[in-house]
Amino acid sequence: MEGVKLLLHVCCGPCAIMPVTRFLDEGYAVTAWFMNPNIQPLAEYLRRREAATQCAEHFGIPILYADDTWDITLWLRNVAGRDRKPARCSYCCQSRVDAAFAKARELGFQAVSTSLLYSIYQPHELIAQRGRENAQNQGIDFVYRDFRKDWQSGIDVCRTLGLYRQPYCGCVYSEAERYEKKLARVIRDPSARPVVNAPQT
Repeated sequence: MEGVKLLLHVCCGPCAIMPVTRFLDEGYAVTAWFMNPNIQPLAEYLRRREAATQCAEHFGIPILYADDTWDITLWLRNVAGRDRKPARCSYCCQSRVDAAFAKARELGFQAVSTSLLYSIYQPHELIAQRGRENAQNQGIDFVYRDFRKDWQSGIDVCRTLGLYRQPYCGCVYSEAERYEKKLARVIRDPSARPVVNAPQT
């Protein structure tokens, strides 16, 4: 696939490491595209944006940002009524794959993929299916790879590069789920002092 222009949707720097590595090794001309309106709050969005930037700089690839899509009110309205798993995660992943294809079509890319395929926590098969559906409907290749096998390698490189690794998926719901056990302990024992800033791994 030497020289094929591939738009890689990037959910964060750590998840992008292995997809970028593999695609560059295969000869793709990779451009990263950071588009994640689900990430809350804005400070967290900016931390992940910076980590994605650092990742792109490390590999020497261009990166584009869809900052204009970050709108907490709109995102919460869109996810309303499907705010529990798996409906929430399905909507979140599918909508970003759809957006990646729309951007690829706008900018003239020949192929699309997403770093969501790296995560062991995301609905992998659903993401792959959405990519295939978009490819069939829009005439742009979807480059599927199962990057989950590279999970530990990605973590190791991330640590070497010193990239920020987030402690929760991204949305306010996932943040609440992350810390709800700590809140439950405080409710049981008001004298407890929870630590909300998880150490980086």
